[in-house]
Amino acid sequence: MADAKTVHVTRLIAIPTVITLAVTILRVVGELKHWPAPWFNSAAGGGGAIVGISWLPIIFGPYFALKLAAAGEAPASLGKAIGYAFLGLVGFGIAGWLIQLAFRHIPALALGLFLVMLAVGFVPVAGWSALGKVLLAYALAARIPVLIVMYFAMRGNGGAGWGTHYDVAPPQLSTLSFAMKYFSLAIVPQLTMWIAWTVILGTIFGAIVVAILRRGKQTAPAAG
Repeated sequence: MADAKTVHVTRLIAIPTVITLAVTILRVVGELKHWPAPWFNSAAGGGGAIVGISWLPIIFGPYFALKLAAAGEAPASLGKAIGYAFLGLVGFGIAGWLIQLAFRHIPALALGLFLVMLAVGFVPVAGWSALGKVLLAYALAARIPVLIVMYFAMRGNGGAGWGTHYDVAPPQLSTLSFAMKYFSLAIVPQLTMWIAWTVILGTIFGAIVVAILRRGKQTAPAAG
């Protein structure tokens, strides 16, 4: 099987990265202008907003997977790829639950659990390494701009912040210094949890779509 580099990973993720950056910018503008829910959410964490990049692996996972499959980079077993991806999802959920418990009782333990969550994000790579590597590259390209936005959002208005989900801190972290707040709210989750989420979700949808399309071709009647 050819190496994943034969599909030019940088070129493959270029357009999705630009689209992702555009969505990030749109969300910043929407929250600053207080555009309505459920499209935007400026509360801490910003969960549930329709305009956001966390949903994009549902689209770009299949896009990357189909491109890789067309280039001969499909895994030997799509069933195995799907299985590893769901195993990663289960591990992700368990790690997330433990992180919530840690924040309530042993906050210092949460950092180690975020690293566990990142490690869990590599589980799908065992099932489809080429797709996992592409999704990892895309995840980094998607999340680095968010880190930049969060830096300026937290620094904005003389340190009071912009009032967006990029800078609003939960009560237990609101009294931290800027450096610790940025580390805890930006660097840690963006480079662990969201990287893992992107790889896991993208692999699940990517592998399933390729499996469905391949099955459709195999069961299609031959031309008479």
